[in-house]
Amino acid sequence: MPTYQLFATTPKAMETILSDELRALGITHIKATLAGVAFQGDLETAYRACLWSRTANRILLVLSSFEVKTQEDLYNGVQKIDWFEHINPEDSFAVSFSAKNSEAINNTHFGALKVKDAIVDQMRDKFQIRPSINTEQPSIRINVYLNGETAQLSLDLSGESLHRRGYRDVNIKAPMKENLAAAMLLRSGWPQIAKQQGSLIDPMCGSGTLLLEGAMIAADYAPGLLRDYFGFTGWKKHDAECWKKLRAEAEQRKKIGMEKLPVIVGFDQNRQTVNTALAHIANADLQHKIHVERRDIENAEPAESWKPGLLICNPPYGERLGDEQETAELYKKFGASLKAHFIGWKAAMIISNPELGFRLGIRSQKPITLFNGALECKLLRLDIEESNFFIPKARTQEERIAQVTEISKAQEQRIAQATETRPAPQLETTGTDKEASVSGAKSIAYRDVGKGRELGAISFTDRDISEPVAAEMFANRLKKNLKKLSKWAKQNHITCYRVYDADLPEYAVAVDIYQGEQTWINVQEYEPPKSIDQHKADQRLAGLLAEIPRVLGVNSDQVFLKIRRKQKSTDQYEKHDDQGRFHIIEEGGCKLLVNFEDYLDTGLFLDHRPIRLMIQQQAKGKSFLNLFAYTGSATVHAAMGGAASTTTVDMSNTYINWAKKNMALNANEGEACRSQLTPLAYIPVGAHEFIQADCLEWLATEAELPSKHYDLIFLDPPTFSNSKRMDEAFDIQNDHVQLINNAISLLSPGGVLYFSTNFRRFKIDKQALSDFIVEDISAATIPEDFARNPKIHYCWRIKE
Repeated sequence: MPTYQLFATTPKAMETILSDELRALGITHIKATLAGVAFQGDLETAYRACLWSRTANRILLVLSSFEVKTQEDLYNGVQKIDWFEHINPEDSFAVSFSAKNSEAINNTHFGALKVKDAIVDQMRDKFQIRPSINTEQPSIRINVYLNGETAQLSLDLSGESLHRRGYRDVNIKAPMKENLAAAMLLRSGWPQIAKQQGSLIDPMCGSGTLLLEGAMIAADYAPGLLRDYFGFTGWKKHDAECWKKLRAEAEQRKKIGMEKLPVIVGFDQNRQTVNTALAHIANADLQHKIHVERRDIENAEPAESWKPGLLICNPPYGERLGDEQETAELYKKFGASLKAHFIGWKAAMIISNPELGFRLGIRSQKPITLFNGALECKLLRLDIEESNFFIPKARTQEERIAQVTEISKAQEQRIAQATETRPAPQLETTGTDKEASVSGAKSIAYRDVGKGRELGAISFTDRDISEPVAAEMFANRLKKNLKKLSKWAKQNHITCYRVYDADLPEYAVAVDIYQGEQTWINVQEYEPPKSIDQHKADQRLAGLLAEIPRVLGVNSDQVFLKIRRKQKSTDQYEKHDDQGRFHIIEEGGCKLLVNFEDYLDTGLFLDHRPIRLMIQQQAKGKSFLNLFAYTGSATVHAAMGGAASTTTVDMSNTYINWAKKNMALNANEGEACRSQLTPLAYIPVGAHEFIQADCLEWLATEAELPSKHYDLIFLDPPTFSNSKRMDEAFDIQNDHVQLINNAISLLSPGGVLYFSTNFRRFKIDKQALSDFIVEDISAATIPEDFARNPKIHYCWRIKE
């Protein structure tokens, strides 16, 4: 057999694991590169890698390398290969093309078409017939990688990614791929544990991936045995006898290995997930070897007869749950379960937030970096022994005890330098309510417009903050979020967005970026519980305030600090100062006024951005009613979207005037604005009405005898209110049915009501509203910058 140049691709950070795996298969001349391993061998070597590799994605057989300085160089290089040696004219093929640092071709779709044309043209010229394109399971799949001016053309022997073992239902999306699960097991020492008959437990088994990969490793079960398709089976140079021999050898090894399997058990609290895992296990013919049952994490404990071995799992990362506090509590319970029931065992888990690992209260070995898709994660490996137990210092947001016991000198110097160059807020207190006032914008670094404890009652320089708690974790998360969200914002023409929302429980702040004639940063600190040591909380706040200007590239006087407390009935949109400083920002072609100093909120709810844009898209030629309108931003969107008329109702004279200013700001432009979504017309001011009134009272009166009907209504009431202008207290949960009924009565035939609330525990009364078409569109209205907090608001589209 001839010797070929081969290349095995693998996820980033798994190259060493794959190299070790290939060596174990008897393969030599191995060279690890980024996201892959190069090696040499004959067809049997290549087939063996396809059949046995647990961590590779694809096995590529290099056919040619050539120089590409122009597009025609690519075409000519492909044509130099005699394709009749590889496929017949009536066969099918597919092309995968990627490029890096290439001036000749930077469009991968164009590159793939160029390769396809070269092959088709050659076959058609020779045989007057052309092969067909099949992107699913072609006779052969061609892979071209163009790096600078060098192209490498290969035959993809795997055909489709090797992580597809054949046991998984293709319609079920898994939280991790099979080759990542195998890498976790290999790096956690499972092969050695299994040889000693140690047990394997996954207490959060999901669809069973870790259990199945663990069983296949322990049973010497080739991961490619279940696959019915490889990229070489339709190749003209395929050696069917060699492949048949390798499969027979693998079947025999599996038969022997199945007799030696140790205890393998999985638990999951979701019944449907357990059923899915059982189906996958049956597909792999392991139903008599793996046990799965429904059980929550607190009750996941081993039987006395099970030999201590490896507990392994893929717990929630925090990215997968909207509430990171819930995730932190899960890790705390998990750690307690490990300490109570698994002493003498080893444990391994993959996490994306190292802080959550501390919640376990068990010291780990040095973490190993792995990637779950594009998400960088750490594989924690633990020896469950009492000598490794400690009391976790990480806390949930409610518990958030801001205390860091070990700060490196580098961190201390960095924070000290940051706080020296950007002095902390100097705040004065006035009156018995300790209301904060700003002592001159030019003389302070951060403008605190909060109230009460919220730094208004303290001066940082009056406190001993010689060692402000290092905020490196906060800074790193902020950088990570900024890198992702700034690109998304630019692509979607968004200038104001949330870049951090209490991602780390210890740094419970929200950070919003507003861009206009300059950039402003609005920081809201969620008020810590009274049980938290305020001095420590102030230290944490000082640390993160030092980081924000540095990471976001702004001056410290562009950062505004506010304290967000649990809302009381008298606090809604509370006014904190009377500076009257407004700034202009743009959203969807609309110019809007925001204020960072006078109110707890800025005048623009960023999480409602998709709803406003939706209204803008649908408003053309329609009449629009905006109830509980706040500063009227939705009204401006409707008007700029071409609404025939708008009516804006709010009880606050301040916000009605603000809404009028927002409208005038756009109407007075004197020329059409253009949104990325739809052409916008000049706003005729006379078609727009602003009403200062108790919305509940106004709506009830209009519902009895409507003076006008509307094609589009936006209803965004407060959670509760007992303003002095209202006779009775309003509660959204108790009063929403009547409120919606009243609003529906003002709809024109075919009209649409959008109802939204930010009450996290809200439950809509579907039975009481059964006469209407009620569609939950909450998920579609949560923007990317609020994706980690899906409970930021709920929204329904309601029609008669």
